[in-house]
Amino acid sequence: EVQLVESGGGLVQAGGSLRLSCAASGFTFDDYVIGWFRQAPGKEREGVSCIRRSTSSTYYADSVKGRFTISRDNAKNTVYLQMNSLKPEDTAVYYCAARRDYYSVTTCLPGFFGSWGQGTQVTVSS
Repeated sequence: EVQLVESGGGLVQAGGSLRLSCAASGFTFDDYVIGWFRQAPGKEREGVSCIRRSTSSTYYADSVKGRFTISRDNAKNTVYLQMNSLKPEDTAVYYCAARRDYYSVTTCLPGFFGSWGQGTQVTVSS
């Protein structure tokens, strides 16, 4: 059974940092693309960042480029999202998700991901 468990969310002031973790189990981690998504109240879920097995292959949404960094530790079956210079508009529930590595890493769209974690709340105060 595929399991994804997010952690690391919380309340932070604008300009601050948080690091989210996504611990995966139940599948061959190396064969999957892992993505971070977020959903703010009243908005659609959107792709934030995705990473293939090699950390040199990543995708970032324009809204987070230069502020967020995705990385993965295949030995620990864990993907991280380092979020710096946080803004109030980054406030959302953040989810990690997994899909087989059939498409480009830029296919960081919720509809392509079949396995999801429960989400972790990130709140950025102004």
